[in-house]
Amino acid sequence: MALGDSMASRFSQSPVLLLPNHLADDCAASSSSVAAAAAYEDTDFASQRRDSESGTVTATTSTSASYGGNAAATSLAYLPQTVVLCELRHEAFEAAVPVGPSESGLVSKWRPKDRMKTGCVALVLCLNISVDPPDVIKISPCARMECWIDPFSMAPQKALESIGKNLSSQYERWQPKARYKYQLDPTVDEVKKLCTSCRRYAKSERVLFHYNGHGVPKPTANGEIWVFNKSYTQYIPLPISDLDSWLKTPSIYVFDCSAAGLIVNSFIELHEWSASNSSGSTRDCILLAACESHETLPQSAEFPADVFTSCLTTPIKMALRWFCTRSLLRGSLDYSLIDQIPGRPNDRKTLLGELNWIFTAVTDTIAWNVLSHDLFQRLFRQDLLVASLFRNFLLAERIMRSANCSPVSHPNLPPTHQHHMDAWDMAAELCLSQLPSLVGNPNAEFQPSTFFSEQLTAFEVWLDHGSEHKKPPEQLPIVLQVLLSQSHRFRALVLLGRFLDMGPWAVDLALSVGIFPYVLKLLQTTTPELRQILVFIWTKILALDKSCQVDLVKDGGHNYFIKFLDSIEAYPEQRAMAAFVLAVIVDGHRRGQEACIEAGLIHVCLEHLQSTSSPNDSQTEPLLLQWLCLCLGKLWEDFTEAQTMGLLHGATIVFAPLLSEPQPEVRASAVFALGTLLNVGFDSCRGVVGDGECDDDDKFRAEVSIVKSLLSVASDGSPLVRAEAASQVHGGQLAAGFVDGSVRLYDIRTPEMYASPAYLWITATYTESRKGGGDWLSTWTRPRKDC
Repeated sequence: MALGDSMASRFSQSPVLLLPNHLADDCAASSSSVAAAAAYEDTDFASQRRDSESGTVTATTSTSASYGGNAAATSLAYLPQTVVLCELRHEAFEAAVPVGPSESGLVSKWRPKDRMKTGCVALVLCLNISVDPPDVIKISPCARMECWIDPFSMAPQKALESIGKNLSSQYERWQPKARYKYQLDPTVDEVKKLCTSCRRYAKSERVLFHYNGHGVPKPTANGEIWVFNKSYTQYIPLPISDLDSWLKTPSIYVFDCSAAGLIVNSFIELHEWSASNSSGSTRDCILLAACESHETLPQSAEFPADVFTSCLTTPIKMALRWFCTRSLLRGSLDYSLIDQIPGRPNDRKTLLGELNWIFTAVTDTIAWNVLSHDLFQRLFRQDLLVASLFRNFLLAERIMRSANCSPVSHPNLPPTHQHHMDAWDMAAELCLSQLPSLVGNPNAEFQPSTFFSEQLTAFEVWLDHGSEHKKPPEQLPIVLQVLLSQSHRFRALVLLGRFLDMGPWAVDLALSVGIFPYVLKLLQTTTPELRQILVFIWTKILALDKSCQVDLVKDGGHNYFIKFLDSIEAYPEQRAMAAFVLAVIVDGHRRGQEACIEAGLIHVCLEHLQSTSSPNDSQTEPLLLQWLCLCLGKLWEDFTEAQTMGLLHGATIVFAPLLSEPQPEVRASAVFALGTLLNVGFDSCRGVVGDGECDDDDKFRAEVSIVKSLLSVASDGSPLVRAEAASQVHGGQLAAGFVDGSVRLYDIRTPEMYASPAYLWITATYTESRKGGGDWLSTWTRPRKDC
């Protein structure tokens, strides 16, 4: 089992520390099976009972001391007293190694399979200002605003250009790095040129095509949209198949016109036909349409003419204007104040920024609770612009349904306009109530909303009563948003840690909703009170998904855990968590091994092993010793330079006392770490570490010392320790060397070694199994009466 795998059956109840089963059929060929890993919670070990025969550990934890310092008292309100580490995994050595989450389909499903961005945006506006299309009869007064501009307030051509520029700038807020092109009242050839140039520029990235057809007839029954001829004397139909062939895939379309559902239906038929004629291949095509095929856009003057576009591109302004007419404040509020909301959308400490922040949290929460996880990942986590448009689409559905219009999307979304997550209304009401004083008095103090603290309280209530078999917490996306706020961050992290502690299903849910980039970025913070809970959260994540090691090394996150491991303020149990994280980072990952060596991990681990294993050290923690050993073993496993550095740093001397530790887990981990040093090549010591050279004689003496140390545990009373010793010494080849001299280690035998119980036991069991055709390894590692 690879480091980082865990066992779901036990993990679903509480976090545990897992040690391996070494007597699988292929145990003799495995050199690293002792490093099976799982998440565990930090403990103060108020009471502890060990049984070396059954291999169980019972520990009662007190999480009030989990996070150290002043943070401990704060966290006590959120973290319950828990019993963890109540069993280890080394009592059934004859059983097969259990399958961890990495093979069960849980791991890495949370990662979007194809990260994507929208590289180019094509805007097509067919407004034909001052000329109404023949199939539309407008009411009076009628909706007139296009991109918040009255087209009749200036010359038609100037108004058209201003609307085009406004629409482009509105989209730029959501994707500033994209390339924007627009055509105003275009011909078919101009649309073709626009589409082909956008696809050529975007290459394999997504292209957005936005069509405003307020100045042309409704789409035809075949889904054709209308453009103009060169002299603007005729409407020319543009087949959807042509548009699709120009833009290709991936693409996203926005159709803001009456009967837009006809276009969506035609697209779906076209793609189904294409799929049936191309061996079932599908096209990455997303569609957003303003209304159903039989509906006409709202004409009420309370809405802008492009209400659908306004919802998609300026959601806060549109939402407040719409809510204003339904608020208790509607009689006393000047609607023009909405355009003067102070602040910036990206500044969460301002009114406008907080509104945008709450809107994002609410729409994400609604989507998370009504969509399947796969669809949520595709629409809300794959592409930033697509995610923004779909958040805003939820607003469009609510607003336009109030005007008897039903927006359409492909993929189709469940109805969300009556979702009970109505916290946005309260936030909007609070904003409107403060708006007159904030606009009228620049020195007025902005009162932040209580939205996020209330949602954290709701999440805390769920944690008190929720479980894997109940509905997931609705507030999970909001908790992730709260991580952006310094004032709520610590409480949110502690609650998130409690949630992750409920089992791998909870970790998978959190990763699926998007926790990973948040907690990865938080490793750049230097806030002391966050260190312990962040290490705990990363322990949970890496216990489920080892692939995160690549992201951590790429962002330099390994330095965070090395510094924490070397800190004197943290409790030993907390440093053990950091050692676990580092062990996963270097497990089978050469770049991780190199980065950790450059950061001085070997020195840090050996220094702590020397100090914590001292007989005079009252703070000795077996869990820390165990994971320091496993971390070093994984650090220099199959890595010649690291092995040589370990020898030069005196690793054999440091590990020798650990083979006499009372805990079998510590002894087995020390055997694993020593065993990995036996793979040092014959000429590997020269010129590896600069001034520190070791010649062949030094290396040979180190190897002899290691083998003697491993032989010293051959009579160990724990099957776990004997199994690991057999696994590390070349799957029993050492015993063969003693019998027939077939390996180089034959030369290290001494008279004392011939007479040792270890030698006699190994040779006797090996010879007996060879005669009877049995399994020498199983014989040696089976529990014995003489131990």
